[in-house]
Amino acid sequence: MIKLPQTIKWIITDFDGIVTDNCVYINEDYTMSRKVNFKDVMGFSILSKNGYNIAIISGEKNSAIEIIAKKFDIKEIHQNIRNKIEVLKSILERYSLSEEDYVYIGDDINDMQCMEHAKYKVTVPHAVEKLKKIDGIQITEAQGGSGAFREVADCLAG
Repeated sequence: MIKLPQTIKWIITDFDGIVTDNCVYINEDYTMSRKVNFKDVMGFSILSKNGYNIAIISGEKNSAIEIIAKKFDIKEIHQNIRNKIEVLKSILERYSLSEEDYVYIGDDINDMQCMEHAKYKVTVPHAVEKLKKIDGIQITEAQGGSGAFREVADCLAG
């Protein structure tokens, strides 16, 4: 079970593998789509209604992020990001956030630097092994795309 302090004000998260099941569906018209679980969508709603700020830093660009951002008025959306640590540091600086103010959620090697930088960090059971070995990391019970993001939301605002 995830345990996070009351000091958390921001949830900064990767998207694919956290809010999705890390699968991409390739359609016949060469477009890609993803499955999003409504438990996780409700997690965005719960956090938003309880005054938490959310940032999404994704290595990919996809319409699911844009739909969720619009629905829940998420201002910090960063897509097609190759160097996530620079974006994270920019957010921390822009909002004057300390290590006590945020949790970072990620699942793959492109989240590694952000995880090492964050005091509070969460990953999912199917994350790459290297990430799961980071000091102080917490692992959700639910898989990414199956309620993992909601688990963090419930921990903070549930």
